[in-house]
Amino acid sequence: MTQPKALVVRGGWEGHRPVEATELFIPFLERNGYAVRVEESTEIYADAAELAGTDLVVQCVTMSQITAEQVAGLGAAVAAGTGFTGWHGGVVDSFRASSDYLLMVGGQFATHPGKEPGERHGGPEDNFLPHPVNFTDLGREHPVTSGIEDFDLVTEQYWVLHDALIDVLATTTHPVRAWQPWHRPVTSPAIWTRRWGAGRIVVTTPGHSLDVLEHPSVRTVIERGMVWATRTASA
Repeated sequence: MTQPKALVVRGGWEGHRPVEATELFIPFLERNGYAVRVEESTEIYADAAELAGTDLVVQCVTMSQITAEQVAGLGAAVAAGTGFTGWHGGVVDSFRASSDYLLMVGGQFATHPGKEPGERHGGPEDNFLPHPVNFTDLGREHPVTSGIEDFDLVTEQYWVLHDALIDVLATTTHPVRAWQPWHRPVTSPAIWTRRWGAGRIVVTTPGHSLDVLEHPSVRTVIERGMVWATRTASA
């Protein structure tokens, strides 16, 4: 059996600790037989030959910019069967100016609501709210999430703009709060998959900090998602 090739692409906003975060998962890939290549920029996405031989792309690049050539190369590779996955802002808050990237991923970070204004002190904890992650009926049966029970987190709760082509495995609900302008609870996808041509995409929105990535349920979802998205798994 041919050894699967994984490409880890990291960078962008340092607040999401792209190096440390991806280093949590590289040993998992190596233990499972992947040859892992790490790139510190998205320039590799324009290398069609390299991506054609890549079975899985793991991306952790928050915000930042991407060229039209790079996003076209990534999109073509995924459509041809390369898997694509990532977590939190490293995948749904990437390349805000690229509509083509947004179309491929199927969801875009909009906000993470904060605490009551009087409880804010100017740090990242201002946006850390207790919230549940609830699995859908599909999520309870899907290979990425089956057997994992609903769980609670105290971290950023992502509000995601999304389309109907995603297959939602888990959701999180933003309640009505007196200091916020919305008038009814809003349920947002927290974990989803997406078929894009011959490729598989897995997005996990929890993952703001290393402790969240090390949460047993979050880590299991990300690791299973890597395997499920890989080209050889979807062939």
